[in-house]
Amino acid sequence: MRKLCWIVMMFACALLAGAQGNEILYKASLIQAAPGKLLELIDLEKKIAAESEKAAGYMTPLWMRHSQGDRWDLLIISPLGSYADYYGQERAAKREKLQGEFRSALQQDIAWQEDVFVHGPPLEALHKSCDGAGLFHVEMFQALPGKHDELIHQRVMENSFSQAMKLPQNLIFVRDQGAAWDVFTVGCYRNLKHYAEGSDLPPADAQAAAKAAGFESAAQIGPYLRTLISLHRDTLAVAIK
Repeated sequence: MRKLCWIVMMFACALLAGAQGNEILYKASLIQAAPGKLLELIDLEKKIAAESEKAAGYMTPLWMRHSQGDRWDLLIISPLGSYADYYGQERAAKREKLQGEFRSALQQDIAWQEDVFVHGPPLEALHKSCDGAGLFHVEMFQALPGKHDELIHQRVMENSFSQAMKLPQNLIFVRDQGAAWDVFTVGCYRNLKHYAEGSDLPPADAQAAAKAAGFESAAQIGPYLRTLISLHRDTLAVAIK
């Protein structure tokens, strides 16, 4: 069994390495609105996004609004392409101009914010998973020392399990710099009913899929994950229209 798990782990590493060649840079912003300011903040962030797209060539971000779980109200995942794109002189100047225009309003509407730059899936994978989604499951992790790579591999293995069970696979985002989250994943679902389908799997099928993905059993997927992390946050969020 250990040999089989090691082989599967190496296969997962190979899949991850292959995927990384197509990854792009994102900026993920977790924002808590000032009391009574959430709807005003959403409108303001939408205006900033529209202006950024028009003036500085930014791509449309993935938006979501907290439903239950962690402290943040908004998660905005903005595709940047690369650091060269983000810090290019012309784009940086336009970004600084926009930030100056909206800085005062943002300071009035935001109680708390943290940003993390992450490498994530190519845009086509993001759109394929999340376009039309109404519900998101966001999991954020801080790895134990020495467990960072194994945590990423575990998320890949769990995606293999989900694929075998015909469930949505998570989008995996890996920290480069910024806030303390080492990895976060986003699962995209049509609605709460779609999300709940994962709890109604045939036990024999789930057991076979878990072992094929490299886990000891379906029941050990969660416990194994917890041997790799020091902190974990779960959030359900809904799409912002």
